[in-house]
Amino acid sequence: MQLSAAEVPQIEGIIKRLQDFEVIPENEIKSLCAKATELFREEPNVVPVRAPVTLVGDVHGQFHDVLELFKIGGPCPDTNYCFMGDYVDRGYYSVECVALVVAMKVRFPKRVTLTRGNHESRQ
Repeated sequence: MQLSAAEVPQIEGIIKRLQDFEVIPENEIKSLCAKATELFREEPNVVPVRAPVTLVGDVHGQFHDVLELFKIGGPCPDTNYCFMGDYVDRGYYSVECVALVVAMKVRFPKRVTLTRGNHESRQ
């Protein structure tokens, strides 16, 4: 899935607003989720991850930690990231965490890998 020229600034705007602690309207989150769904449906079940890569696990809604991680590890697309799931739960900012990593995946699909943790199941 390739983003159109009009979609790139939209996704980048969502990423920037999240990084600035702004609330993203529900309709934009739904649109982001639709794009991510399209992307995930096109990806194979086993995805090669380009090295070097920064592995990230169990952020559990700790949004400030995720932002700090991008400051220390470097921004996309300069750094490859593999998020190992468990984006939600425990922290106060679960929606922001999952929205940011999904937006990063949609914007940089070859640089960001997302896996599902036990908190991202239907149970």
